[in-house]
Amino acid sequence: PTPGGGSVAALCLAHAHSLATMVARLTVASDKWSDGHAIASTVIEQSDVAIRDSLALADRDADAFDSVMTAYRMPKDEAARQSRSDAIRKATIGAARVPLETLISASELIHLLLDLSLACNRNALTDLASSAELAHTAARMAEMNVRVNTDYLEGEDVDEIEHRANEAMGRCNVALDDVRASFRSRLGW
Repeated sequence: PTPGGGSVAALCLAHAHSLATMVARLTVASDKWSDGHAIASTVIEQSDVAIRDSLALADRDADAFDSVMTAYRMPKDEAARQSRSDAIRKATIGAARVPLETLISASELIHLLLDLSLACNRNALTDLASSAELAHTAARMAEMNVRVNTDYLEGEDVDEIEHRANEAMGRCNVALDDVRASFRSRLGW
């Protein structure tokens, strides 16, 4: 069953980072876009680690789900019931935390893209918009994977995970709208 949707979300995020890096490099390559050099340099500086982290999140998501499946395969007899239940809960919380990281990382990227959209190389604005759309898609997929894992659980840890997911997705939605407005304005669309 792995890799699944959470891994794919992280892979989408890696691609979004790659597109952002391309836009940033095209921006710093020309003095014409000097107003965007600082933010573009920030994107470039963060890109290698961000791409590597996204790929690691894809692997971690698959591992987390495998842990859930392992917990469900534990003995179901009366003597093992509580330890099996505890293992399932712990693994399921772990399977929610990994896509939450993907969601938060996607939100951070979209906010960087908003800043970059204001002064990047105009010829790469649709690539920047594609990066933002892809990051948002990664966030949405990650959010679904958080929710599917927290749906049937209760507790303060679950409440905290869901709260953080709601906040991050809300920030993503607002930032994506702002990126769309920015690039459309600059292109006169």
